[in-house]
Amino acid sequence: MRSVDQLLADGVTGRRVLLRADLNVPLDKVTNEITDDGRIRASLPTIAALRDAGARVVVAAHLGRPKGEPDPQYSLAPVAARLGELLGTDVPLAADVAGPDARAKAEALTDGQVLLLENVRFEAAETSKDDAVRGELADRLAGLAELYVDDAFGAVHRKHASVYDVATRLPHAAGRLVARELDVLAQLTSTPVRPYVVVLGGSKVSDKLGVIEALLPKVDRLLIGGGMTYTFLAARGLEVGTSLLEADQVDTCRRLLEEAGDRIVLPVDVVVTPEFSADAPTRVLPAGEIPADEMSLDIGPRSVELFAEALAGAHTVFWNGPMGVFELAPFQAGTRGVAQAVAGVDGLSVVGGGDSAASVRQLGLDEAAYGHISTGGGASLEYLEGRELPGLAVLAG
Repeated sequence: MRSVDQLLADGVTGRRVLLRADLNVPLDKVTNEITDDGRIRASLPTIAALRDAGARVVVAAHLGRPKGEPDPQYSLAPVAARLGELLGTDVPLAADVAGPDARAKAEALTDGQVLLLENVRFEAAETSKDDAVRGELADRLAGLAELYVDDAFGAVHRKHASVYDVATRLPHAAGRLVARELDVLAQLTSTPVRPYVVVLGGSKVSDKLGVIEALLPKVDRLLIGGGMTYTFLAARGLEVGTSLLEADQVDTCRRLLEEAGDRIVLPVDVVVTPEFSADAPTRVLPAGEIPADEMSLDIGPRSVELFAEALAGAHTVFWNGPMGVFELAPFQAGTRGVAQAVAGVDGLSVVGGGDSAASVRQLGLDEAAYGHISTGGGASLEYLEGRELPGLAVLAG
């Protein structure tokens, strides 16, 4: 797989480079302001390297899930403004994705200038399952540049026009963020320094089943938290009340527990409440004593201690998924405690993107304390499962 640094060595001065970046940041629903610019900052090394080398950089990105047509609430205007602030230069936003305004602005670029295209998902063709439909958009995108760089690790598991098809039309390379993500994931899958501990949270077992099956033979401990907890507890015959439960996964969880033995570690206590609310009363109970009419929304303090003990001796850790509903103050302690334990690991600590990365920032934890914070939760999990990721496969071709 060719790297952007090899591209730079060959010379990019005066050449237009189409850069697919992952700038899918959360916005405040009222003010439309960016609430977490982590993904924009993660894209800066590649953008700045191209700009400083004299390339004329055309950035393509998506935001949210518009329905294949322009929608003001998903405009990349706030992203263009923030990207410009971080780069210390004006970053104009094209009025379309790959239409007349994008072409005019791309052709007007001078060496070292950066242009951001409007949200690629404003075009239904971006996510189409029809190769020919995607290809038409890819042709227009490719027409804006001479070279293509993919630095959008969070989208490489998607066979989308700006991720997959453009790379078949232009000389291509992987950006620095993609290279860093792959380097870290290779360490997790091929030669992890032991003990190797994985912490998985999030809501559903069905979402993580593939990665659990793939990782179980490789890890020394697999710590389970979040909404998945209750399906595993049910598999042990314990009452979970009205907590999140995937009844159709109970037998699967029972099998996994039998196969793994003591390598799967479940919470021993939980935070219980009668309703999903930041104002509802809470109490901590043993994991097997959730009342039938109440729910658990976080792991308890003894569970945090148990998980921290397992993490204390680890030399490689991968964490994906919060331990509870960290967005609500009464249910943040589990995620905070585990996040702090992961940060204290003497070795490689990897935060697997998505809600895990968001929780680190929302809880005000030091990002620099972690070995790597991934920008792609879904892509990371699929890579660890051993799936072929279209955006990576095409870059290697």
